[in-house]
Amino acid sequence: MIFYSFFKTLVGKEVAVELKNDVVLTGTLHSVDQYLNVKLLNINVVNPEKYPQLCSLKNCFVRGSVVRYIQIPAEHVDTELLQDAARKENAVKK
Repeated sequence: MIFYSFFKTLVGKEVAVELKNDVVLTGTLHSVDQYLNVKLLNINVVNPEKYPQLCSLKNCFVRGSVVRYIQIPAEHVDTELLQDAARKENAVKK
């Protein structure tokens, strides 16, 4: 649940999602659910020459199981918040 909570804080921010099939989409994170499925708005394909069929998409839903990485700008990462959440989650498990 730590990642779900973290990604919910990024709603409205610009992110890049790399899929397991090597497609990279950039866009505004609209929503995320407990399965880490994400919905992106105003998307752009990083390599449009290789994936021209995706250029017409404006919004998309990405199933969490096909995501390899989600890249976020460093200024949007609150490391102290993540560390505190990890400590709390670990304390509950013990």
